[in-house]
Amino acid sequence: MTLASNPTVFEMDLGPLNPVWAELILGVVLFALTFLILAKGILPKIRRTLDEREDAIDGGTERADDLRSEATQIREQYEAELAEARHEAARIRSAAIEEGSAAIAAARAEGSAEREAIISAGAAKIATERAAAERELTADVDAWAHALAARIVGEPVGADRS
Repeated sequence: MTLASNPTVFEMDLGPLNPVWAELILGVVLFALTFLILAKGILPKIRRTLDEREDAIDGGTERADDLRSEATQIREQYEAELAEARHEAARIRSAAIEEGSAAIAAARAEGSAEREAIISAGAAKIATERAAAERELTADVDAWAHALAARIVGEPVGADRS
């Protein structure tokens, strides 16, 4: 059994499937060499690249989740502040409406008091002027009545008869 005489591994005749020792050893050596190159050189670099990518993806997802939760907290805080500001604005509006209503009521009361004072002063002035006018007219009416009666009758009437 020498290598040069093309010895076979199996003694039976398998035809072209019967391996030759030299080819079998060469195939095992080349497979081991290829495996070592891949296992020691290329596969660790591929593994490291895949781990970096996975870390970047997982880290990016975690950072996105953190940013999303932070944004949610900020939005909730903003909404709470906005609700508080709306409540404060409603309270201020309510207080302004109450103050305005009180001011309007005070102005109406003052206006009514002023109107009543003007009306009573006007009524007193009218009563005074009416009384003065009545006194003047009463004195004049007697004289006019006598003069008119004298014209109608043709001779002096009343106090003018003398």
